[in-house]
Amino acid sequence: MPLPEISLAAAYRLRWQRRQLLWRAFRARHQLRRVTDHTAILAKDALIAITVLRNEATRIPFFLQFYRELGVDHFLIVDNGSDDGCAEYLATQPDVSLWQTGASYRDARFGLDWATWLQIRHGHRRWCLSVDTDELLVFGGDAQHGLRGLTHWLDRQGRVGFGALMLDLFPRGPLGKVGYSPGDDPRTVLPWFDPDPYRSTRQAPRGNLWVQGGTRERVFFVAEPQRAPTLNKIPLIKWDRRYAYTNSTHAGLPRWLNALYDGPGGGMPSGVLLHSKFLPEIAEKARIEKQRGQHFSQPHQFENYYDQLAAGPDLWHDKALRYVGPDQLEALGLARAPDWDAG
Repeated sequence: MPLPEISLAAAYRLRWQRRQLLWRAFRARHQLRRVTDHTAILAKDALIAITVLRNEATRIPFFLQFYRELGVDHFLIVDNGSDDGCAEYLATQPDVSLWQTGASYRDARFGLDWATWLQIRHGHRRWCLSVDTDELLVFGGDAQHGLRGLTHWLDRQGRVGFGALMLDLFPRGPLGKVGYSPGDDPRTVLPWFDPDPYRSTRQAPRGNLWVQGGTRERVFFVAEPQRAPTLNKIPLIKWDRRYAYTNSTHAGLPRWLNALYDGPGGGMPSGVLLHSKFLPEIAEKARIEKQRGQHFSQPHQFENYYDQLAAGPDLWHDKALRYVGPDQLEALGLARAPDWDAG
């Protein structure tokens, strides 16, 4: 699915947009207070994970374990006002550099301004993995090759990024009824997913992919599918300080970055971000986030979504599949493993 052609005027506007986003990130650095900083010891080829979080004490132990085992060397984390002990825990981790801020998450482009500054400052010419704490990246061959093997393969192929489909995992039965403790693998309590349908289009002028469908559309946005969450991401990029994400990691500038992923069923190598949003804490978090209004540009339009989450619905249906591994996802056309023998 090639990028659509655009006019010279549109290309000029996109260049200015990218410069404005970088300038926003540069200014946003003043909102960050350094807590622990171990970046001085980073090797030139260090694999970096970057995330912005708030009150993720339940998820963070397994998140760190999972990505350490995958091959991440160092974590750059912005804590946005946690009060559950998460920041204190992170400050004790030798492979975590931690910043804190009490500024508005929404006003910082949902944390992108802070993350972009850290990428400018520490990610230039390094492979950077930008993920939320409820996202676990899997891909064909990950157990054998890990993240280091993937980035080496991408380098040999002349590729600067790796796209992924965000795939919602859910339990069988009402949300909130399963048990979960910090350090548990969320895949054990959220083992189900929707294998289809997913649809993809390209949007002008940036040429970013727009993938929708899946669980949340089926349950929460069936009457208004155009409002369903965007499921495509480009989480892994060999960063350059001139790059910027424009909307979470769904799209980036320069616009050619958006050609790094062609969606489910596409021919490009890709992975899946297993999305563990629906842990038992989801009902309470939905009530809190509805009140805070920090996760959508027009929060009032999503009040019903939060209310439905807080009610703890049962997302399971008879067409759901139990997750068994990345090879299964490739067989379903949701991902495509790298050709490890090529190059």
